[in-house]
Amino acid sequence: MSVEAKEFKNALKLWASGVTVVTTLGRDNQPRGMTATAFSSVSLDPPQILVCLNQATDTGAALLESRRFAVNILNSGQEDVSNQFAGSTTQEQRFASIAWQAGDNGAPILSEALAALECRVVQQVQAGSHWVIIGEVDSVVCREGDPLLYYHSAYRTVAKQD
Repeated sequence: MSVEAKEFKNALKLWASGVTVVTTLGRDNQPRGMTATAFSSVSLDPPQILVCLNQATDTGAALLESRRFAVNILNSGQEDVSNQFAGSTTQEQRFASIAWQAGDNGAPILSEALAALECRVVQQVQAGSHWVIIGEVDSVVCREGDPLLYYHSAYRTVAKQD
């Protein structure tokens, strides 16, 4: 017997995670993006990651069609970016006030993200209401800074050690 949804959510709140924005290009060559905390490394050889995207999202549909995407790891000052890409705004509104450029694979790379991993889809698995997308990493961009974290339904930052 499965646990109740509320119990499941309460347990998951206790898992601290980084915050990403997954981006791709739609069939119309317009950028698509959404906030995602379900992100993980999978393999070092070959370099692969996974992201989990709700099947109902237009970003997920565009990603599966283009088979190319980027995972932008947000820095500690990008709470507003996370909220903008997580909200009910249109795709045009999400990208309107964000500096970005097309990556090597065409997917939008957020200019101020802590890191960006450009990927191509190598596998997709349906799991409940979501797609588990495994991508092979073709290119990375890394910048200095601290990550934006999410824990217990709130944004957090890394505590500095003296």
